[in-house]
Amino acid sequence: MASDDGGLSGTIALYPTLIAVDPDARRGGPYPKPTPTGDPRKLKSLLYVTVAGYGAFSIISLYKGDEKFYRNYIMPVIHLLEPEKAHNLAVFASRYRLIPKSRYQDPEMLKVKVFGKEFPNPVGIAAGFDKDGKAILGLKDIGFGFVEVGSVTPEPQPGNEKPRVFRLQNDKAVINRYGFNSEGHSAVLKRIENLKESNEDFGIVGVNLGKNKSSQDPINDYVEGIKKFGPVADYLVINISSPNTPGLRSMQHKDELKKLLAKLVETRNNLPLNPKPPLLLKLAPDLAYNERKDIADVLKDKKCKVDGLIISNTTIERPDTLKSVESKSEAGGLSGAPLKDGSTQMIADMSRLTGGIPIIGVGGVASGRDAYEKIKAGACLVQLYTAMVYEGPTVVTKVKKELVDILKQEGYHRISEVIGKGPS
Repeated sequence: MASDDGGLSGTIALYPTLIAVDPDARRGGPYPKPTPTGDPRKLKSLLYVTVAGYGAFSIISLYKGDEKFYRNYIMPVIHLLEPEKAHNLAVFASRYRLIPKSRYQDPEMLKVKVFGKEFPNPVGIAAGFDKDGKAILGLKDIGFGFVEVGSVTPEPQPGNEKPRVFRLQNDKAVINRYGFNSEGHSAVLKRIENLKESNEDFGIVGVNLGKNKSSQDPINDYVEGIKKFGPVADYLVINISSPNTPGLRSMQHKDELKKLLAKLVETRNNLPLNPKPPLLLKLAPDLAYNERKDIADVLKDKKCKVDGLIISNTTIERPDTLKSVESKSEAGGLSGAPLKDGSTQMIADMSRLTGGIPIIGVGGVASGRDAYEKIKAGACLVQLYTAMVYEGPTVVTKVKKELVDILKQEGYHRISEVIGKGPS
């Protein structure tokens, strides 16, 4: 009978033959005295079989998408690399589809219709992982309901000096100061166009737009992004909340924001497209309540009305609860578990202040419960990124499965029934 362990039982069965007694002993001769080295041929064979057995176990675990195997074995090995090299390796593996495809079938109850699209599930990959649109197919393979690439700048730029990303292991967090490293509009646009011309089902793709560090006309950087990516993106994101580009966050101030959005909404509305791409605004979590209210007031102006918000970007705050003393003093944006509660509260605030504008919630999502709390606060979709740094690609399926379990326990039939229901 064929086993379901990928041949592992057959490998284990070889061990008795490898540790059999000496042939002389089987003929009735005296047992030889054991030597410290033993028979080199037997030791070599035993080593081969041990390695083969471990290799078979690893392949089976990878194929099955074993969460504990990734978390306890794969990710600690990857963490031996510098954080940015590990990130590049993950993008490479996703780009060439080296990560086994998720076998989990999204149930009907996870479908969400928003921005004129039907999302197969509400869990997406946040911008910052696939900055240049290289890994879209691989990210869809592992179960993401949508992929957001970027931030993409008009002209190529290298970003800030290295090292520029740091793990806070004890906090399940990351600090980065990448600084919009990007291959530029033309390179990313070409990749997405090639994808659209292929026969591949690449899912829903959003493009996150940034500005060049040296730009003398930041508004025009976003205008150019809307014009270039409007025809190919399922939605566009105006990122004015990264803490790693000088002067960027000041564009969230009321007067500057009004000027920016009026121009960008006009640009989007003038695109010769039907339907026109939804325009979203990504905000920082560090805004005071009165600043959040000012933004909500701007969004109520018809000339500045965007289609949704992404809440939130990384934080420049350093909570006293951080345990990773060696890294918490690094400059940059903090993401991961310490951001979770603050971003969820901001989702609730902006949902209430805007009268229920569609929101993509991001910040500290690592479980179905995390996603559920953000959706109940007012998010219609969620994104994750840092959770993959610590748990690997299987975290996507884990979040979805846990979310389904919670929905069933709470008596909901569809995820859309939960949106904005209040604290869980």
